[in-house]
Amino acid sequence: MEHHAIVTREHWTEARQAFLKKEKAFTRLRDELNAERRELPWVKVEKAYVFDTPEGRRSLADLFDGKSQLIVKHFMMAPGEREGCVGCSFEVDQVEGARQHFKHHDVAYVAVARAPLAEIEAYRRRMGWTFPFVSSFGSDFNYDFNVSFTRQEIESGKAYYNYRMTEVGIEDLSGISVFTKNDAGEIFHTYSTYGRGGEEALTAYAYLDLTPKGRNETGPNHDLTDWVRRHDRYKATGEAGSCCASDD
Repeated sequence: MEHHAIVTREHWTEARQAFLKKEKAFTRLRDELNAERRELPWVKVEKAYVFDTPEGRRSLADLFDGKSQLIVKHFMMAPGEREGCVGCSFEVDQVEGARQHFKHHDVAYVAVARAPLAEIEAYRRRMGWTFPFVSSFGSDFNYDFNVSFTRQEIESGKAYYNYRMTEVGIEDLSGISVFTKNDAGEIFHTYSTYGRGGEEALTAYAYLDLTPKGRNETGPNHDLTDWVRRHDRYKATGEAGSCCASDD
């Protein structure tokens, strides 16, 4: 920062215009990737999944809440944990504003964790979140979508995550999955993303990336745990806790 180039407005505009060409190319590539994503094949969901919700037991179809598209946040919060993953908490903090627009665009959103509903509800109330947050406790849902791992997998040190066998040391990791439901009530899995793929949903990062210091993650972990805290803990000291960030 102290040794950054300082130039005239004319030189700045020249450099900015050159960089704008790269930004435009990136925007066009992103549009192409988004179009390709929508063309990916789908998998029919044959298994019946049931979740614990504040309104009682609900099926995966029920979570669509009358919409034809459903975004599921795979939230890292295992049974017995009093609070969820700091990275997942950071992500869902940014959903509240978007949800008021989702519901007018045929999209439902729900967070799912393995913790029992009572533990989820206590944490949801503490954080002040209003989006649906349900429990898959006792269900295969997290395991089938490769965000939770058995004791045997953890002991072996290898599990399938982010479309490859990789090292895992904890029971849960983060992800986002997308589903669609047709008029006949059939449900299809259309997309999942893991690891840094979830950054697409982090509007805070989009803003920070515009600033001179950027994300400024220069601590020992070189990820969001260097600075992010649960939003009610910024005045507290101590470690941020677990995070799902990776290089992928």
